[in-house]
Amino acid sequence: MKQEIDYSLVIPVFNEAGNLAELVERCLKVCRQSGRSFEIILVDDGSSDGSTEMIARAGKEHQDVIGVLLNRNYGQHAAVFAGLAQSRGEIVVTLDADLQNPPEEIPKLLQVMEEDVDVVGTIRRMRQDTLFRKLSSALVNSMVRRATGVMMHDYGCMLRAYRRPIVEAMLQCREHSTFIPILANSFARTTAEIPVDHAPRGQGDSKYSFFRLISLQFDLLTSMSTFPLRLLSLLGTLIAASGMLFAAFLLTMRFVMGAAWAAQGVFTLFAVLFVFIGAQFIGLGLLGEYIGRIYHDVRARPRYFVQEVVASSTD
Repeated sequence: MKQEIDYSLVIPVFNEAGNLAELVERCLKVCRQSGRSFEIILVDDGSSDGSTEMIARAGKEHQDVIGVLLNRNYGQHAAVFAGLAQSRGEIVVTLDADLQNPPEEIPKLLQVMEEDVDVVGTIRRMRQDTLFRKLSSALVNSMVRRATGVMMHDYGCMLRAYRRPIVEAMLQCREHSTFIPILANSFARTTAEIPVDHAPRGQGDSKYSFFRLISLQFDLLTSMSTFPLRLLSLLGTLIAASGMLFAAFLLTMRFVMGAAWAAQGVFTLFAVLFVFIGAQFIGLGLLGEYIGRIYHDVRARPRYFVQEVVASSTD
């Protein structure tokens, strides 16, 4: 049985060799100053830039650092789940490895957790991201609030804190397409949200390209609700009704204006037909997203495979 400690800091890492040394140093300093028992869990998500070796070395050199090495890249949320499974803390704090969320903000979350809150989220002040990232994040946050009914403003910030019962509940969920902040809020009785600083990225590049952001939006859309399927049914009904009305209009104008008018409108008919076909393909793609997730869940393969756990106590 794992020995419980006050809190665990879980950090997923993917190709962050330029930030790791400073990250470990700052996290250790902040955690030691808290006066509580802690552990720092660095989860290597299949890095290829030397981060794996740096994490293994940190796990051996520092008593409070544990390195969890995955055998390949599984994605940020799978890596966080690997860290949650390894954690022992009564409170678990998650943090990105890029240092855009300063580790010095961690005590603020711990202080709020003392107020018997299950989940503490954060809002990035003066966000140091591109305009596209800010706008897409605002759209996603709005969608999530409407779908979940939990009025948090920044679901994209990884700096968050969870109480142990919430972590255990999340670990029992076996679906593969999961978005941790939404999943945690579904189990939480009370939530809170606080503002935190946001720094520009010092080293490396963002791991979320345009296409990965689009993929993330699909994951969000299909993992938290079946509302898109209902919307698809409504949209199909509206398109079918519009098609019948347009067909009636064409038939009427054919008799009123003559056959010549109808022949001249043939390209308009084709244009409308293409719109309908496009809508059908969108619907099929959306259904495919859900079916694909059912397929992955039915296979019941593990979210990740831990190749090695490195800690000074295992030397």
